[in-house]
Amino acid sequence: MGSEVKVGDIMNRDVISIETNAPVTEVAKLMKKHEVGSIVVSKAKKAEGIITEKDIVYKVVTVGADASKVTAEKIMSKPLKVVTPETSVEEAAQAMKRYNLKRFPVVNDTNELVGMISEGDISRILPSLIDLIEEKAEAGFQ
Repeated sequence: MGSEVKVGDIMNRDVISIETNAPVTEVAKLMKKHEVGSIVVSKAKKAEGIITEKDIVYKVVTVGADASKVTAEKIMSKPLKVVTPETSVEEAAQAMKRYNLKRFPVVNDTNELVGMISEGDISRILPSLIDLIEEKAEAGFQ
């Protein structure tokens, strides 16, 4: 892509997170309430892991565990793959492909959760990135 658009320019700042000691039932309720497929798990505002619908099904439901007694920390995926607001959108897209992920939590220098970027966020700005690249290319030829 070769753009200078940063993750911080397009990330979703309204991110749903839950504390590590919360029961999985609360995680599922938050997912339903906010109509999301994943929730970042944090401890004292620091991003620690992520729970997806798949984690709940594979790590709780299929093993017959009591979701009200299993904590978020027990089933979260970690270490958490993250990007920063300064990461280029191109780098974030390449990392998504490399790790086969659909989204990345965005953290600041102290690992505090500040946003989320998804494949959908990137695909929504793709037409503008193409226009920007074409404009730069045309300017270079004049």
